[in-house]
Amino acid sequence: MGEDPDRPVRVAEAFADAYADQPPWEIGRAQPALVGAADRGLMAGHVLDVGCGTGEHALLAASRGLAATGVDVVPEAIRQARQKAAARRLDVRFEVGDARDLRALREVYDTVVDCGLLHVLGPPDEARYVAELREVLRPGGVVLVLCVSDRTPGDAGPRRMSRADIDHAFADGWTVESVEATSIEVAHGWDDTVHAWLAVIRRD
Repeated sequence: MGEDPDRPVRVAEAFADAYADQPPWEIGRAQPALVGAADRGLMAGHVLDVGCGTGEHALLAASRGLAATGVDVVPEAIRQARQKAAARRLDVRFEVGDARDLRALREVYDTVVDCGLLHVLGPPDEARYVAELREVLRPGGVVLVLCVSDRTPGDAGPRRMSRADIDHAFADGWTVESVEATSIEVAHGWDDTVHAWLAVIRRD
C-alpha cells in the first residue's frame, strides 16, 4: 500500500481530545522508571523525547544539564510542553512532528526516550519508526523504551508487548542490552497495576 500523507493529521485528531483534560498517561512528572534510568547514567548527550506528550522526559533531561528535544504529533501537547519549559526556565526544543519522519528535525542524538509510543504503533509504522531511529541516533547511542508489558491484565488501552516483541522490533542493527520488569504510573483509568518493560537498546 502507498504512503498515507493524512495519517499524522488523523492520529493528532484522535489524541487531541485527550489533552482538553488530563490524559491518563500525563502524570505531571517523569515516569519513575525513566528517572531511575537517568540516575544510572542512561540518559546522556543530546536527548530526544519521541512521542513526548507534554514533555516531562525532555524536561527531565534538560534539568540535568543535557541538550533536549521533544517531538509529538499533537499540537496541543507541544503547546503545553513549551509552557512547562518556560515555567521551569528550561531550554528545550519542542516541535510538532511525526515519529515516522524524525529526520525532519535535522538533529542527531545520543539518547532517545520512548515512553509509551512503541506500544501504540502497528507493524508497518513500527518498522518505519525504528528505521527512523537508526537515522537520527549516533552509532552506539541508546534508545530507552518504556512500554506496557504482556503481564498487564485485561485488554483496555494500548497493546501489551512481550519481550519477544521488543526483540523483533529491534532485530536488525540493534543490540537489546536489557529488558527489565517495571511499571508505568497513570493518572486515572486503570484498575490494576500497569506492568511495563524498560528496555535498553543500543544502536550497532
